[in-house]
Amino acid sequence: MCIFAAQNLLRNMLIRIYPDNPNVREVRRVADALRQGDIVVVPTDTLYAFVCSMDFKRSVETIAQLKGFKLKQAKYSMLCSSLSQASEYLRPLDGDAFRLLRDCLPGPYTFIMQANNNLNRNYQNANKTIGVRVPDNEVLRAIIEEVGAPLIGTSVRRENEEQEIEYLTDPELINEQFGRLVSIVVDGGIGDAEPSTVVDLSDGEPVLIRQGKGELNI
Repeated sequence: MCIFAAQNLLRNMLIRIYPDNPNVREVRRVADALRQGDIVVVPTDTLYAFVCSMDFKRSVETIAQLKGFKLKQAKYSMLCSSLSQASEYLRPLDGDAFRLLRDCLPGPYTFIMQANNNLNRNYQNANKTIGVRVPDNEVLRAIIEEVGAPLIGTSVRRENEEQEIEYLTDPELINEQFGRLVSIVVDGGIGDAEPSTVVDLSDGEPVLIRQGKGELNI
């Protein structure tokens, strides 16, 4: 067993945080773990997700291993607490793109957009883009706000592997599967089984890449 996994085996926690009124102390505990470079599983408005701080490339590499893909093939999202926070890492948006994001976020959408120099190139796609999410989930947004910066994340669905829906949506079963490999699994209730809708905005005009939970007329 690798050192990272062995360390987390000793300190893994399943922490319940209620979406209607996230407990400040528990939110702070999760944020502290992320600021130390730990990997955490969190609820979103779609599937549960692995997340880590943008400051730790090692943690991002470990998430790639958990997902079952090579780092260079990995596609991550930048999870933000607000559109305002996301804009600090993106190239300026035109009026139509801004209105689309404003109308859809927070919500179950991933928008692929051009990154600026504030975002480490390790997390950008080959064409200098990044998937951006502002999930409609109070627990996750509270954690991001406490961290004070966006998180890098991707769903707990493993690449090229059939998984029962319960292992993607039930935090107790997710903890059973991954608990020894991450520091914290945040129990925010049963998650959604449908992934986010993915829209490419990198060239200005919206292009639907994947139809998921979010309805979008473009």
